[in-house]
Amino acid sequence: MSIIAVRIDGRLIHGQVANLWTTKLNITRIMVVDDQVAQSAIEKSGLKLATPAGVKLSVLPYAKAAQNILAGRYDSQRLLIVAKKPHYLLKLVEEGVLIEEINVGNMSQNETTRQITRSINVDDHDVEDFKRLDEKGVRLIAQMVPADDAKNFMAMLKEKEGE
Repeated sequence: MSIIAVRIDGRLIHGQVANLWTTKLNITRIMVVDDQVAQSAIEKSGLKLATPAGVKLSVLPYAKAAQNILAGRYDSQRLLIVAKKPHYLLKLVEEGVLIEEINVGNMSQNETTRQITRSINVDDHDVEDFKRLDEKGVRLIAQMVPADDAKNFMAMLKEKEGE
């Protein structure tokens, strides 16, 4: 299996992903899965600039990402998948991509979100997507940087939601 790690990060590729995670996990390709970003030449060129030297970059809509992964296009590579929200990762799983664990990193705050941790903010859609991923057997952890302990994200979410 070529998928080494899957991370949710609203900033996509930046210091933590570009330097800490790719180095720690010896990543050879970062795949950004986002239908809107995949259509934006400006966003894609920004992501290319942020990608570390020697690491390949793919910016794909979820359907193409799933198709490529399932076709084995990255089998010889060490792949880090990054998405802004759980939505596209749930879509990948529904398309048949085997994702065992998702690291919930940074999710920005806006007028519709509630805070789960200092850096993770979710809205109702995110919560539903996380619950569906959890039901499908995907392990959800919160770990900002490799040096941090991985925490059970669903337990944190349930605590905040007061379930």
